[in-house]
Amino acid sequence: MSNEQNSSEPIVPNARRLLWAGFMAILAAGVGFALRGGIFGAWASEYGFTATQLGAIGGAGFSGFCFGIIIGGVIVDKIGYGKLIALALLGHIISAFVTFGASTPQNAYDFLYWGMFIFAYANGTLEAVANPLVATIFPKQRTHYLNILHASWPLGMVVGAVASYLLGSVMGLGWKGQLSFYLVPTIAYAVMFMGQSFPKSEAAEKGASFSEMFKDVGILGSLVACYLLSIFLGNVLGPVFNVDNLGLYLAGALLIVVGLITRFSIGSLLLFVLFITHAIVGAVELGTDGWIEAITGNLFTAEQGKMLFIWTSAIMFGLRFCAHFIETKLGLSPIGILVASALLAFVGLQMASGMNSFAVALVALGIYALGKTFFWPTMLAVVGDRFPRSGAVAMSIMGGIGMLSAGLIGGPGLGYAKDRFTAEALMKEAPAVYASAKSTTESKFLFLSPATAVAGDKLEAAKKAGDKGTADQKAIVAANQAGDRATLKADSYLPLGMAVIYLLLLFYFKSIGGYRALKIEEQEKAA
Repeated sequence: MSNEQNSSEPIVPNARRLLWAGFMAILAAGVGFALRGGIFGAWASEYGFTATQLGAIGGAGFSGFCFGIIIGGVIVDKIGYGKLIALALLGHIISAFVTFGASTPQNAYDFLYWGMFIFAYANGTLEAVANPLVATIFPKQRTHYLNILHASWPLGMVVGAVASYLLGSVMGLGWKGQLSFYLVPTIAYAVMFMGQSFPKSEAAEKGASFSEMFKDVGILGSLVACYLLSIFLGNVLGPVFNVDNLGLYLAGALLIVVGLITRFSIGSLLLFVLFITHAIVGAVELGTDGWIEAITGNLFTAEQGKMLFIWTSAIMFGLRFCAHFIETKLGLSPIGILVASALLAFVGLQMASGMNSFAVALVALGIYALGKTFFWPTMLAVVGDRFPRSGAVAMSIMGGIGMLSAGLIGGPGLGYAKDRFTAEALMKEAPAVYASAKSTTESKFLFLSPATAVAGDKLEAAKKAGDKGTADQKAIVAANQAGDRATLKADSYLPLGMAVIYLLLLFYFKSIGGYRALKIEEQEKAA
């Protein structure tokens, strides 16, 4: 590499301040995510939610992010970073009031769902600022600095998990008291961004129009986003207007709008593949993270589950500072890093599905953490490197796709798997117990057949009873543990599929002379 390529000099004097302000903003999202994951049991016990319902509520914490990052990414170069940061701050404050409005089993689901949605919208808006901002101010080392930026996510999860333990287990605060802690880093990022000047992206600096920025996304890339949006809109608006396939109609209309804006540009096939792959990234990384503490706490103890969550998050935090070392010293390109990451994640989840001791869990989940560490920020870096003409647009849409997939597929899908596998295990071992403990609500997920889960309140009561529980309660706990193991095993095949895609991309880049970052002029010549 040339000295210019190795240079890490930022392009603006306040680059470090902006980097760490973005770091704190994403940390606030990680804190909220960890706090929410730690109080799922309290919600199930207080309101009788099934795992599928909890997955849907947690999923709103991702789907809202999609709207925040996509809308923010589309308009950020036009209205500026500062106004979006103010909007995110307002969203974080409003989400607290909405979430804390949950008070009865009748209203809790709606308040928690929309509170999480608004919280996620604010998070997405912040990432629509942070990702293109860091990619712009550190153009020579995007992979390195985007990984540093996103080291804040696992650090936030560590801080949130520790805060949940101290506020809940030690101080005895309820779930509302625990969840309110995320307002602390929220205030911190607001102060750090205050009064700062912001640069423009390379595309905006060169005067690229919105149509030109969107050209690489085109019809193909928009198909991925619109499919996921059709699921979300169908779930939210379909029951309100009582119109079948309403989500598909609305997403189709949006696709036509994109076509008009881009003059029906097909878009980049490479970007289309990256979008699909990032949808899997969102499902396997964030979907699993949303459930992993609850699963490990069920297989072992609640305290050990929290320790394992902190363990994997700490590994991710440390490793995200090492991307530059891996690229320069080990000679791996961003695509090579992604291949290795996907294979490690597959091995880790496979081992985790059979873990029967805390020591084995440390090893299995440690390997899984090694794998998932570089997925998200490295994928963003690839888009920034290969599609500079798109400005913040393609990067934000890909982030939105990942989060929307986590909210609509990862979180609810794993919740459905837990419900289904637990019910099947209990039906097999103790059919009479299942008949008396099953929920009145069916668990549904996409096109898969409905499953009748074990009622959330009865499951939580069985867990709390422990060794003092009745034979029926012990049967429920055993079935739930079997269901969790089966869920992890099924989950492991997602990163295996990703490894295949990354290998194909590795061969593609080798065929065109190797992976490297492009300038706008180079991209336009290659188009």
